[in-house]
Amino acid sequence: MTTFSNTLFVGKVLLELNKIDSTNKHALKLLSKNKPSEGTVISAWNQEQGRGQIGRTWQSEPGKNLTFSIILYPTFLPAKKQFLLNQAIALGISDAISTFLPDVKVKWPNDIYIGNEKVCGVLIQNILSGTSIQSSIIGIGLNVNQTDFAKDLPNPSSLGLIAKKEFDLLQVLERLCEKIETRYLQLRGGNYDLIEKDYLKYLYRLQEESLFQYPEGEVFSGSIVGVSETGKLKIHHKKGEELFDIREVKFII
Repeated sequence: MTTFSNTLFVGKVLLELNKIDSTNKHALKLLSKNKPSEGTVISAWNQEQGRGQIGRTWQSEPGKNLTFSIILYPTFLPAKKQFLLNQAIALGISDAISTFLPDVKVKWPNDIYIGNEKVCGVLIQNILSGTSIQSSIIGIGLNVNQTDFAKDLPNPSSLGLIAKKEFDLLQVLERLCEKIETRYLQLRGGNYDLIEKDYLKYLYRLQEESLFQYPEGEVFSGSIVGVSETGKLKIHHKKGEELFDIREVKFII
């Protein structure tokens, strides 16, 4: 069994699967039967039913990319502050990718971009107990060596396409586990201000004039000025400052 030497607990248990419907679903099954070690990673070379935000699918060419889930127990984090976990995970992924390539950004809430191209998607499933988080499944899909993508996908790319070289998947996975663990430990230590500050540093198109679209189709111009404590996007436009959740606004450009 593969295990990583540069982490305390994330990736110390690594379950490598050849083919699976969804690593998040597999993690849920493990949690329903027992309590896996915190930091357990479930990785699949071929994930057939990967999911993204708000029900979207995540397409990945078998053997070319990283599709994996991490089991965490952030019981120290109040449910009302769960967006801090999103921020910490997005930062860990961004920190890791930044060791390989420049110009890494977080496109709210937690997609990872290099320049204007999407290389990574994240789906976090929290299981709540009262006012706290009982457990979290962190699903991550990172395009690493894939070079061909479906034409209907919006601006997809991969580390390999951008760097014009092939990456060692296990080496990239180890770096991700290392950096995610670092940010998770910052979160556990209560360093909320640092996480929120660094998240804004990485935030895609912060303070830049952009186009957005309401669900009913109306397009408007505005600029991102921040993120609320509950994870809503703050956009300043002609009517003032407005808060949006992921179902209330679409980022156009």
